[in-house]
Amino acid sequence: MTIWTRIAAASVAVIALLWTVDRLFPPPLSSVVTSQEVLDRDGLLLRAFPVENGRWRLKADLQNIDPRFIDALLVIEDDRFYRHQGVDFLAVLRAMRDNIVRGRTVSGASTITMQTARLMEPRPRTLPSKFIEMLRALQLEMRLSKDEILALYLTLTPYGGNLEGVRTAAFAYFGTDANALTDAQIALLIALPQSPEARRPDRQPAEAKRAREIILTRLTAADHVNATRAAEAALDPLPAGRQAFPAHAWHFADRFGSDKPLVHTTIDRGTQTFVKQLLAQTIKETPSVQAATVVIDIESRAIVASVGSGALENAGGWLDLTRRDRSPGSTLKPLVYGLAMQEGLISANTYVADVPAMFGAYAPENFGRTFNGDLTIATALQHSLNVPAVQVLDQVGAERMVGALRAAGVQVALPPRQSDGTGLAIALGGLGLSAEDLALLYAALADGGIAKPLAHTPDEAVDNIKAAGRRILTEQAAADVLAILREGPAPTGRLPAHLSRSAPRIAFKTGTSYGFRDAWAIGVGERYVAVVWTGRPDGAPRPGQTGRAAALPLLFNTFDQLEGGRSVRPPPPPNEGAGPEILTADETPQILFPPDGATLVPHRDGLPFVLAGRARSRAQWYADGRALPADRDGNVLWQPNSAGFYTLSLIDADGRRSDASVRIHTDMR
Repeated sequence: MTIWTRIAAASVAVIALLWTVDRLFPPPLSSVVTSQEVLDRDGLLLRAFPVENGRWRLKADLQNIDPRFIDALLVIEDDRFYRHQGVDFLAVLRAMRDNIVRGRTVSGASTITMQTARLMEPRPRTLPSKFIEMLRALQLEMRLSKDEILALYLTLTPYGGNLEGVRTAAFAYFGTDANALTDAQIALLIALPQSPEARRPDRQPAEAKRAREIILTRLTAADHVNATRAAEAALDPLPAGRQAFPAHAWHFADRFGSDKPLVHTTIDRGTQTFVKQLLAQTIKETPSVQAATVVIDIESRAIVASVGSGALENAGGWLDLTRRDRSPGSTLKPLVYGLAMQEGLISANTYVADVPAMFGAYAPENFGRTFNGDLTIATALQHSLNVPAVQVLDQVGAERMVGALRAAGVQVALPPRQSDGTGLAIALGGLGLSAEDLALLYAALADGGIAKPLAHTPDEAVDNIKAAGRRILTEQAAADVLAILREGPAPTGRLPAHLSRSAPRIAFKTGTSYGFRDAWAIGVGERYVAVVWTGRPDGAPRPGQTGRAAALPLLFNTFDQLEGGRSVRPPPPPNEGAGPEILTADETPQILFPPDGATLVPHRDGLPFVLAGRARSRAQWYADGRALPADRDGNVLWQPNSAGFYTLSLIDADGRRSDASVRIHTDMR
């Protein structure tokens, strides 16, 4: 065997040995776990979660890190990074020379790849450890690209305490991501990993400042930063302390688990922040009360905002109250009427008797414990009267109602129908639903009766747009119900939407559960559905806190942000539609609401009554002989001054009239 044959055989043996060792002892790449990041629809960080032992380690992506920082890092740490193969032998020889000349260790010649290997497997700073790091560096270079190695390094770099990675440090010290950094920030982020505990700006500001100046001096010497910029950067104040990591959509982010390191969601951070601040402001003086809101894009069913509680520090603040079952109060009445319209049992103008009624042993009462006689379905729904809703559900059937809920994707259980009529109580909130359940149902109402699941991610939203969905109402029934809800009386302090070009025009419904335990307001706008809940998480009552009083103002403020500034329809020309709508050829005008002999209880929030009537020609309303003007959209609003009896008159242009004697209850609250 010749010498060359022996050399070749030895080389093959060495290569085989190295290959075997490499395969038996690969670098522990799979052990690198990064913090899960939940992002909004624009890719901005909503919330991150720590990894083992409470450490924060955000994954670095070179595409989203300031390139000036990367260039400066390479100048300081490894200027031949893209030219060596993991071990820079020229740097090793230079370090050996410098150490021999100085008589002590002044340079270690560690490349970024070697430092990455050490960060993955920390070892004592010994010569054998350095040799292992060199082998690991070669292994990394065989498996990863240069950019991947650099990204891994910037993910594992220590920055003091429980902070690892350049993005983590940027959020903790500067309150921002690492995609746009100042010269001072770049210098500090390069200096910190060299001695992370000794240079922490929150604990050792003097040492941090000195280390930053050293880096700025070296960058100036390397012509990376000019002297003027370096001097200005040296004067920048250091971070006074650590900042909290982003915590937008706190509860929403919790539902994704930890199996995916990066989760893109449908949350719009601007809307999320606004709604959160709105709820927090509302409940800040009442620590026992909470509020929750969910906002849905109608077309895709994407969850645009989800605030599980108004304040984490309040009672129940850690619960996601958008997913907790509560009594929905009167918020299911639109579905009750929609199902009846679909079956041809009623229309908006059908008269229904609001009188005491028994359904087996079940005797529902109106909220004000008074009855209004005959009135239209539209009026009954707008004023959320209980008895008419139960009457209509009795015709539709509670089982049919439950079937529609289940078809929409709402999980609901109801005992078999009994002779005492308890199944009919679902019309008034006799079951448990969450805010997300109600958002799903009202989104179906807004989409022509088509139900689709709520979307949490962009992929789910795209699938929803393409999907056919499940029909729970006919398109006409859904449209008729929304038309009724759009004409409901506006909340206190707001003009009806048709009087303002800037106000969003929404169909809305409020609900109050038994004992004032839950206050709801749900709105359907041009593009969005919003659900607002307020109450006590423990279910304790809040006397007097109705959906109209406690939740409806929040709903309208939310829609001001969502759809404000856009006029869905222009107001009618002056005087158009003044007076009652001409719906019949009867000679004598008809008073539809309030009916003759009715007892009325004024709204708790002081809203006026909306009068309704029919006439063949233009007619005028009077209250005890005093003319009541019509607004620009033809609505006549009546605000009685005190309790007692009143005579309302409707007189047409030919002098024909109808009168209704009504009583305003003495409970003038």
